Order: sequence, then structure tokens, then C-alpha cells
Amino acid sequence: MSEIAVIKCGGSIIDSLSDGFFENIRQLQRNGVKPIIVHGGGPAIKDMLEKLGVAFSFIDGLRTTSAAAMDIVEMVLSGHVNNAITRHMNAAGIQAAGFSGSDANLITCVPKDFQTYGYVGDVVDVNNVFLQSQLEQHIVPVVAPIAVGEDGDSYNVNADTAAGNIAESMNAEKLIFVTDVPGIMQDGELVRSATRVQIEGLIDKGIIHGGMIPKVKAALACLNDDLQNVMIADANQAISDAGFTGTMIKRSEEAVSYDSTISNL
Repeated sequence: MSEIAVIKCGGSIIDSLSDGFFENIRQLQRNGVKPIIVHGGGPAIKDMLEKLGVAFSFIDGLRTTSAAAMDIVEMVLSGHVNNAITRHMNAAGIQAAGFSGSDANLITCVPKDFQTYGYVGDVVDVNNVFLQSQLEQHIVPVVAPIAVGEDGDSYNVNADTAAGNIAESMNAEKLIFVTDVPGIMQDGELVRSATRVQIEGLIDKGIIHGGMIPKVKAALACLNDDLQNVMIADANQAISDAGFTGTMIKRSEEAVSYDSTISNL
């Protein structure tokens, strides 16, 4: 049975994905892995909201989303970012199809706290049958983190969270957060693997700081009995026969290996 790898692309790297990234995806496929791409689009959304004069704010790291802002979020994520990634995938020889989470009820949600956040959703279900049907046709799904609520409205979902929910629903063996850094760095060296306790210690010491903190916290939140490790990797790194390398965050508190390559990929 083929392994499934959910790969989350941060919005900050969408415009800088290199040929190396797409070669990584092809390498995974050659090794029998079925990728699912989930993407963000924060910078592009911010630019469009500001250009059109639509007010927004951040509360606890989440962008408040009014009805007017939701229209723009959906336009940017589904109409621009998703299409761009899908187009580049196909140009690179990877058969890909783009979807909003509202397509085929791919992602359904409930409002997180409508009075506080507006159209921001918490995922309640993923249509894994639909995703599996795409994988069986050797199609790479490219998913924009838009969800549909019971009221039929569209909701904005945090892309890290959506990737974790999809990985859990699909019983994915790997979840990879690709970003613009090699992984967690300490004294100029890549931390090849770490457990939850070690990650918390690196945060306390200030070694993990800034934008890396929400990345590792999202990775830790995804760990469960089925998904024992999550990787943070540089999207545009030089590839190897094994695919992505970076920092492997492991659920086990036992002694860990310092070989950070995704095994068997």
C-alpha cells in the first residue's frame, strides 16, 4: 500500500517555489508516495485586503474575517494561489488538480467564535473518500484551506490546521511543513530531530524564536498515534534520493536518531 504525505506550503514561499521543490514531489512519487498539497496565502491576502481597503485585525494569531474579507480570502486562495500552484505542478509534469475545501464538501467546519473572529472555522470533517479517489487516479490534490459551514457559507481555516486535519483523516504517514528555512537551527547547525520535550526546551532557551514558534507548535499539535512525526523542511533545498530533509519532530520521548531524512520516501 502506498504511503500518503501531506505537504503544507506556507504562503510566504508560494512565489519562490523553485524547480527543486517540484522535483522533490516527483521524487516522492517515484518512491511510491502519494502527495497531497495544502497551501496558505497570508501575504497575498494581506496585500489584497489593504489594496481594497478592507479592514482586518489579528486576534491570537488568527485574522478576523468579515463577510467582505471572506470574499477576498476566497478569491485570493482559490482564484490565484491555488491556480498558480496547480499550473506550476502540471507544467513540471506532475498531474495535479486544484480544489477549495468547499468543493465536494472537502473540508467542513463550524465557526470558531463568530462574534470574535467572523468567518473563521474549526474543521469538523474531511471528505477523505473524495481525496482518495483523486490519489487512486494518480492526481496530486492541491487544497486551498477554505471550508464550508453547515449554513452553506465559506469559512477561512488556518492552513497549518487544515493540513493536520487532512493528514489525520487520510491516515497519512508523513506531514511536512515546507518553508523558507532548512528547519530548526541551533548555533548555525540544523537540529535534525527532536521530541516534544526537546522542542519546548529550545523555545524556552530562545533558540526557537520568531516565526518558527507557530510552525513547531502547529507540528506538535498534529502528532498522534498514527502520525508519529512531522517534518519542517526547506521547500527549495537540494533534493536527495530520499526526498525532503529537515528537522523531524517526533512524538516519542525516547532517544531519537539524528538522521533527518524521511525514511523510505
